[in-house]
Amino acid sequence: MTSSAKYLDTKYLDIKATCYNLDIKYLSIEINKAGGFKVNARTIYLLAALAGGAILPIQVALNTLLRGYVGEPMQVTFISYLAGTLASLVICVLARYPLPATTALAQTSWWMWIGGCLGTLYVWSTIFATPKIGASLALALTIAGQMIAALFLDHYGAIGLTKLEASPTRIAGVVLVVLGVSLVAYAKR
Repeated sequence: MTSSAKYLDTKYLDIKATCYNLDIKYLSIEINKAGGFKVNARTIYLLAALAGGAILPIQVALNTLLRGYVGEPMQVTFISYLAGTLASLVICVLARYPLPATTALAQTSWWMWIGGCLGTLYVWSTIFATPKIGASLALALTIAGQMIAALFLDHYGAIGLTKLEASPTRIAGVVLVVLGVSLVAYAKR
């Protein structure tokens, strides 16, 4: 770990461990003798993304279950987004986030607002496909699609993203994801 890394001190967590350092590239956790630990700032973002990914199959399962009561996938998508909108509103109010300035909103381009529409397509597609192909294959294909698109977006720095070259290692990682999807699909036969 570098001395310049920022850490979140979590001594209030009572975690005992026999090892004192876990230092994997981009993931760093330091456990002290008293049982507390420090986590590299980047690790927090990695764990947040991992937790978000772990929640997706639960969302897909709940939406698929709700479809049995509601009917059409787009109706369930609407309910899902309405519930998410209300949850986001409550969080923003409780956190006392200010409303965005109208001058800042006026500077945006029209296409910056279609993220919710794309999310609607994602949620609908999983509700539509999951009952027929199963949650594991639906999510495996979703992840493969995300990885392929993300590799392209990163490589070209599209839509304001930081440009990250599609190196042979990154391409190999995406190929492995696609091979993993193939294994999940084969197992579904």
